[in-house]
Amino acid sequence: MTDDIPLTSTHEVAIVGAGPIGLELAVCLKQAGVDYIQFDARQIGYTMTWWPRNTNFFSTTERLAIAGVPIPNNHQQRITGEEYLAYLRSVVELFDLRVQSYEPVSALHREREGFTLITQPLSGPRRYSARRVVLAIGDMHFPHRLNIPGEDLPHVSHYFRDPHDYFRRRLLIVGGKNSAVEAALRCWRAGAQVTLSYRRAQLDANRVKHWLLPDFAAQVEAGTIRFLPQTMPVAIDAGGVTLARTDADGQPTTEQFYCPTDFVLLATGFRGDQSLLEQAGVILQGPNRVPVYDPATMETNVPGLYLAGTVAAGIQQRYTLFIENCHEHAGKITQALTGQWPARLGDVAARTYQLSFEQIAAN
Repeated sequence: MTDDIPLTSTHEVAIVGAGPIGLELAVCLKQAGVDYIQFDARQIGYTMTWWPRNTNFFSTTERLAIAGVPIPNNHQQRITGEEYLAYLRSVVELFDLRVQSYEPVSALHREREGFTLITQPLSGPRRYSARRVVLAIGDMHFPHRLNIPGEDLPHVSHYFRDPHDYFRRRLLIVGGKNSAVEAALRCWRAGAQVTLSYRRAQLDANRVKHWLLPDFAAQVEAGTIRFLPQTMPVAIDAGGVTLARTDADGQPTTEQFYCPTDFVLLATGFRGDQSLLEQAGVILQGPNRVPVYDPATMETNVPGLYLAGTVAAGIQQRYTLFIENCHEHAGKITQALTGQWPARLGDVAARTYQLSFEQIAAN
């Protein structure tokens, strides 16, 4: 029973998640004098910590900047995940934000006058009370599993760490979007023998960045990267992968063949953990399980519970929300809670928020 856990503290607002948008909201609330507390299950910006080393953002710096703080660099180009983490640390230091890191929220319950949150730090469970809660938990908690034999073998991974790991080894990459194509190019240039398996007949130009696709096509034509379109893995063993031919809809057929390889990288995407949404009673709709919320305030169907960041898009099978088009969530929530749009977002809004999603996607 949660009542058996002593109440640690009570706050006006609890923010769950300390990624870029969660931190941006924390700045806005602190500047407005709102009593808030912020939790994260890991460290701030945790998702970027398991990105491959030296991976550049697809977004430019002005679209990644939070709370009106510019991102400095000496090359005026897209920055790496490591550089962005350093930037986020500087924002936390600049505004002296207090984040309860390594304190995952395991339970969220609606009460008559607000919410009860149960957390699980290493020291033991804690109980907090908040009148309002903002979930800024992102949407990349778990990899999309294929649920095939051999998926958990030690030479198989859903996470791309470093191209150096595959130097002079055979690598089969499964996937056909940005991450898979970029990994194929980087690993080949690091000396790996790369094969890419994709269930469709060709890569989708709308889902692979314009500077990656021609490079990949050139390497396939030159024979330096092997491309296996209309294939998908059905089993993995220590020596290779059994691939099935797929039909025009990307579904497996009975025709199969064996592809020897040393390592397998499953670039099949990620999904969010929606358990807190379910516990609180948020309605999730459609195949993407999109939460019901008011787009003007970001408040869900549960009074007092708000969404900030990519969590608002549900399980994104085709991405619509990114860091760059979620900044306004911090402004909307702050305005809903305090009655005023946060001043820290003024300059950023002028540069970024007025861009339509179509303009953002085109770039």
